[in-house]
Amino acid sequence: MHDMKSSALTIRLDGDLDRQLAQVAKRTGRTRSEVVRDAVRRQLALAQFQDLRRRVMPLAEARGYVTDEDVFREIS
Repeated sequence: MHDMKSSALTIRLDGDLDRQLAQVAKRTGRTRSEVVRDAVRRQLALAQFQDLRRRVMPLAEARGYVTDEDVFREIS
């Protein structure tokens, strides 16, 4: 656990999601809270990546980079 203060968050899960969460926690030997924290971290990282990509794409397109293949061709 980190030294920083933590806060509690109450969320409501439907039965199916609750069962899936319990299964993953049991299978991985983690608590439900640990699984949810990991899922939130991943979702926030994905959102940050998507935001960065949206901001960078116009600059990349202006330089002729339209697809991933354009980038790979340049760095290969």
